[in-house]
Amino acid sequence: MSVPGPLHNRRHPVRNTRRALARLSLRTRLPATGTAANAHKGRLRIALTITITVMLAQIVGGLMADSLALIADATHMATDALGLGMALLAIHFANRPPTENRTFGYARAEILAALANCLLLLGVGGYVLYEAVQRFVTPAETEGGLALWFGVFGLVANMISLSLLVRGQKESLNVRGAFLEVVADTLGSLTVIVASVLIMLTGWQAADPIASLVIGVMIVPRTVKLLKETLNVLLESAPKGVDMAEVRAHILDLPGVEEVHDLHAWTITSGMPVLSAHVVVSSWTLDAIGHEKMLHELQGCLGDHFDVEHCTFQLEPSGHAEHEAKLCH
Repeated sequence: MSVPGPLHNRRHPVRNTRRALARLSLRTRLPATGTAANAHKGRLRIALTITITVMLAQIVGGLMADSLALIADATHMATDALGLGMALLAIHFANRPPTENRTFGYARAEILAALANCLLLLGVGGYVLYEAVQRFVTPAETEGGLALWFGVFGLVANMISLSLLVRGQKESLNVRGAFLEVVADTLGSLTVIVASVLIMLTGWQAADPIASLVIGVMIVPRTVKLLKETLNVLLESAPKGVDMAEVRAHILDLPGVEEVHDLHAWTITSGMPVLSAHVVVSSWTLDAIGHEKMLHELQGCLGDHFDVEHCTFQLEPSGHAEHEAKLCH
């Protein structure tokens, strides 16, 4: 027997049973295909418009001032625009309803977009580092004053985009990917400004390729961190912050529970962790309190400790696992 539902606190069984039923009723009225990024779709659109505007301005400014740092920042802005576009496209697909073949819909599209963003960022970081080294080999004259104005323009625009995405990046890997790209661009704009001021005050042209190296170095570590989180979701690792040993211990601590097996927890997409388990319960416990009460106890057991969006418990009598193994393996 399996029942999906939220996990709730054990301390007050009657109160928490009511709370569990109320929350379960609430969730049945929510869209089944919504993802964490969906709530920030409008902000992503505004950030995309700002990013494209700044990118075009920096390309023009980089060519006019012969500034590699500006061109590098513009190149990164281009990947930002592509990343934001992919994030919006992923939200569109993720909100498509489930089908018989895709029972979770297209919710995982958000994670695939985050993975694509990571690969783009790593490519751009490598390109910027390569071009900066080439500029040391073949120096160029950069017009500091013009580069400064375009750097300031980029900084202001990126700060606006950051303010739009800062809340969503805590809830969605997809939005976090876009947010980290804008963070790197903001730091890139600051680097361009510093390099431009140095060139204006001292005439030190090496400041421009050095600024480009700094931008490239800033891109890579954040991207690697996001890539690790994204791969953890794709590899169906336990959700962040969920200790599976502790989950098992909480379940086994319930009166009447003899064993837990096939315990799994994973993340479908940002904000959608799920859990399933086969729980062996003594026959006298099931006869005494019934299956429904036992399921409420299991839900209450984990409530205040683990943030899981959807859970499924299969209650089994003693010895059923051996019978199941013969049938299913």
